[in-house]
Amino acid sequence: MSVEVMPARATDPGPRALIEASHDLMRSLFKPEENHFLPIEALTAPDIRFFAAYEGQTPLGCGALHVKPGYGELKSVFVAEAARGRGIGAALLERLERTARDKGLPLVRLETGSLLAAAHRLYARHGYEARGPFGDYAANETSLFMEKRL
Repeated sequence: MSVEVMPARATDPGPRALIEASHDLMRSLFKPEENHFLPIEALTAPDIRFFAAYEGQTPLGCGALHVKPGYGELKSVFVAEAARGRGIGAALLERLERTARDKGLPLVRLETGSLLAAAHRLYARHGYEARGPFGDYAANETSLFMEKRL
């Protein structure tokens, strides 16, 4: 069975469970003030495009593009532990980047946790480069900021 990345609602049970697992992971690794994830309900805002990767009816991963003036910000990119290593993260990135291009955005930025080595490798393999803080973020010891020109 193949994996399909499609628009989804973050508040639906499958995507919600993925986001809750992501939040639980972040809470286990970082102090509350070091976490910059959006609440699930915020992922339904009009300036957010949310996607989930499904195999049949089973959600395996999710990710969102927050459309901002001049760039898009990746939020809540997460792949279920059992589905890692199958290209789900790459498929999500491709869809999020295509959505940013379709919106006419010249670049995509992200903030991720300093301890998330697998995420760092995924982003680097797909052309993301380290940069300083952007938007409302401040420099800190637990965040890695990256961007990719589209």
